[in-house]
Amino acid sequence: MIVLSQAVFFLVAGGLSACKKNDGTLSNPQPVATVVSASGDLTAALTGFRHLIGDSLNAVPGKTSGRREINWDGVPANLTNNDNFPFDFFNSTDANAANGRKRGLVYQNTGTAFRVDSTDFASIDPSYATEFVAFSPKKLFTYLGNNITDLLFKVPGTNTDATVKGFGLIFSDVDDANSTSVEFFNGLQTLGVFKAPVHQAGSSFSFVGVYFPNDKVTRVRITAGNGVLAAGVKDVSQGGSKDLVVMDDFLYSEPLPIQ
Repeated sequence: MIVLSQAVFFLVAGGLSACKKNDGTLSNPQPVATVVSASGDLTAALTGFRHLIGDSLNAVPGKTSGRREINWDGVPANLTNNDNFPFDFFNSTDANAANGRKRGLVYQNTGTAFRVDSTDFASIDPSYATEFVAFSPKKLFTYLGNNITDLLFKVPGTNTDATVKGFGLIFSDVDDANSTSVEFFNGLQTLGVFKAPVHQAGSSFSFVGVYFPNDKVTRVRITAGNGVLAAGVKDVSQGGSKDLVVMDDFLYSEPLPIQ
């Protein structure tokens, strides 16, 4: 653990993937995962994770290395502060769509709605105005009716299934150390569940990102808190019984075709 400014910054190599030599010893051990976790000042954590997944930020389809990032600030007004955000907004396959819509990430439809909000969700309940803070102003993101979000990957701008080597995101207002996590899958196989740290006093932000040098990630499951935003529902810090958590920026390596 390295303390940087007011952030807690972890780099954890978990497990070994290796072959046995004839004498029974392990050869060429490789880390299963590198975990970057931080709260407070996220600068060092984000810099380190970007380096892991790819220093080049891609803005057009057709890349084979580097990374993609998503924030919600460019979402148009007609899809903001309502429950109409499309599941495939960031993976348009329309040749005429803007490149910003072709980032290779699709939200799995499990029967409820996504919401991008520019009011810190005060339009849902006034108490949220002082509860949630956007990392990249001014919009945040949540899944309504459920605290679990499943993400799939496509080759940007296409319907071709894809994998990534790493994914991370920023949460706002994690109060419970056991409420918020990210789980990674390769097909039906889980690659692990990784918890987001509690935010620090004076900062709303937490980050968790995981890089898998020897595995392919086909799906990511995000558990944001242990409750769902709704009128009259208060966060634990406001006297409620649930830890309400919302999401901001996503970072992930360039999605590549499944092979």
